[in-house]
Amino acid sequence: MRLLTAALAATAAVVLTAPAAAHAQDPSEPPSNPSLTVRSGASKGTGRLTPIAGADRVVAPLGVDPACPAKLEIGMRSDARKPSYATMSVEVTAPLSASRSMLTSYLPPGYELGAKLLIAVPPATPQGEYALRLKTPDRTLSVPVQVVTLDQLDNGGNLALRRPVTASSQHTNANYPPCSIADGDSGSNGWAGGNGWNDATSRAWPDTVSIALGGAKQISRVDLYTLNTERYPASSVGLRDWDVQAGLNGQWQTVAQVRGNTAGSVRSDFAPVTADAVRIVALASNGANDYTRIIEVEVR
Repeated sequence: MRLLTAALAATAAVVLTAPAAAHAQDPSEPPSNPSLTVRSGASKGTGRLTPIAGADRVVAPLGVDPACPAKLEIGMRSDARKPSYATMSVEVTAPLSASRSMLTSYLPPGYELGAKLLIAVPPATPQGEYALRLKTPDRTLSVPVQVVTLDQLDNGGNLALRRPVTASSQHTNANYPPCSIADGDSGSNGWAGGNGWNDATSRAWPDTVSIALGGAKQISRVDLYTLNTERYPASSVGLRDWDVQAGLNGQWQTVAQVRGNTAGSVRSDFAPVTADAVRIVALASNGANDYTRIIEVEVR
């Protein structure tokens, strides 16, 4: 497991992400810094180091692509009276495994350290509840991890959630797994770090990405989210033109078309059809280097 350490100034909040540049950087290149965040706050002066988690439970479905494990934001807050090095251990019930076993940093009083934790579920894992434990010298925080099958997963009406994804190609410069377009995270902040797909064929079209729905379903709507941040707006690097196709038994039909898009997300509604898969056929992007960049696809 990787040991992550961040040196912080005692008087300023720090965000350890790629800094703004005076010139445009290719968003398909890997970020220069890890996505570790630090937030300032008022110390309570208790002297305690408190573990924190971004959710009160984690749902980890079986049978998903190993490149897209369950994830959770974790961290710790220092309420010490003076700056010090803070350490938290991370444990998860076997056979589950976590992407890190420890989190450590120099923290001023009142500051919070945050980091992304990935939880892998081996294919033969029995269904049921497991435990994630975040331990500091002062406290242990337990977060339940519920292992379920894809058919048991509460998808909120999104038929694509956690379903198998295949793509025409995948950029290798950073972490752009095709499965991430169906992981339920439509935000662009995790770009190049496992949240979002970037193809490998600059200025070569079409690019395709397909989601198997786990059987024939009636669908009438597809929402597509493309890369869209303050540094990398959709109008400059996002997907511009694409077709939405519905498939049944290997036969594809185009049910919607999008042209000239400059927004971060587009909803496509169409007459209900029965399909066991959905495919996005990417035709052009807004960037000079013209890659396909998709954050999430939802099917309803």
